[in-house]
Amino acid sequence: MTPVRLTVPRRALDVIVAVALLLLLSPLLLFLTVLVYITSGRPTIFCQQRMGEGGHEFTLYKFRTMRPDSTGPSLTSGSDPRVTGPGRLLRRFALDELPQLFNVLRGDMTLVGPRPEPADLARRFPPEYQWMFRHRPGLTGPCQLRSRSHAALLNGMPDPEEYYLTVMVPRRAAMNAELLADITLTTVLHYIARTLWYLLSAAWDRAGGSSDRPGRNAAGRTEEDRSLCVPS
Repeated sequence: MTPVRLTVPRRALDVIVAVALLLLLSPLLLFLTVLVYITSGRPTIFCQQRMGEGGHEFTLYKFRTMRPDSTGPSLTSGSDPRVTGPGRLLRRFALDELPQLFNVLRGDMTLVGPRPEPADLARRFPPEYQWMFRHRPGLTGPCQLRSRSHAALLNGMPDPEEYYLTVMVPRRAAMNAELLADITLTTVLHYIARTLWYLLSAAWDRAGGSSDRPGRNAAGRTEEDRSLCVPS
């Protein structure tokens, strides 16, 4: 699979922002490490193989939010019983994603791009959507900014991975195609600003902590369906 390489300005921005945030947030990273260790033991960092640029796998880092002996689907629903109490809080505010700044610094990821998919799940993507793996996955992006509502959609699904592959992947591919058609430094900065607002909105967004499925409007559409029709 032929990779789509980042431009030099985008890579330079990745390094500058990743280094700045790692330095600025180092006290928070230390605190979260201690919090995870005290509340659920070792390991404090969760490592998983994800599909990277050009179809090459890489190890993604996150703060562990599930019980150490957890097994099950590679996707996490909004009411997943495997998630610890502190882990649910970390997920709500996306604090578990902060170690991925190291992935950005290493060049495994970029600031804005498609969601980094679990490697075993990515290999099951329909062929017409495999093109997404030509691109470097992003710390944030249009799909990541819907992570709370997308997780809620998986609540109660007998086979969440099958639902993800057949229903959600085509929708995500459409959003990623729109993003990648013309991604510039301005686009990256725009998504960084949107991500900050998304994180702040977690304080009052019910989707972040509710196990309810998204509500339906008068036309019978879910709120998720409606949000996917609004341009990013």
